[in-house]
Amino acid sequence: MKTERLEIPDVILMQPARHGDARGFFSEVWREDALVELGVGGRFVQDNHALSAERGVLRGLHYQTPPHAQAKLVRCTRGRVLDVAVDIRAGSPSFGRWVSAELSASNWRQIWVPAGFAHGYLTLEADSEVLYKVTAYYNPAHEAGISWDDPDIAIDWGLPAAEITLSPRDRAHPRLADITTAFEFAR
Repeated sequence: MKTERLEIPDVILMQPARHGDARGFFSEVWREDALVELGVGGRFVQDNHALSAERGVLRGLHYQTPPHAQAKLVRCTRGRVLDVAVDIRAGSPSFGRWVSAELSASNWRQIWVPAGFAHGYLTLEADSEVLYKVTAYYNPAHEAGISWDDPDIAIDWGLPAAEITLSPRDRAHPRLADITTAFEFAR
């Protein structure tokens, strides 16, 4: 598996090997000891699978607060998405900064998003499917989010706002400056 630490080094881009022949391909997409070698991990307890039917669907920026904070291993199995992680850990040298990577069925990349980051993605093609493993169960009492268009964060989504489709919940998230983060940077 090829790995690359992004500009915020706690977020890791991974590309599992794909072995193909005339029948198709085989790929080992998750292996616990490989994550442990990278210094990350946690026990995955839930897999999530989302289909976005249209190009321009933005899901995020989401996170869960402790004690139900989730780390995520995210991949796109059909279509193409721009995946974004925003550091919301108080005291972090990269607090309020974001990193992104394109994930697609063809590039076969996946991204590790640790707890303490708000996460979201924008579909770059219709009928895009995203699968992700999480380290804590979904808990609606601990779900939270920050605004996808917070000007202090200034994420470049690559599409004009008029072409982006959001749920009412995602449209109503507060700016980062308006929340009290439940995460502390620890090194």
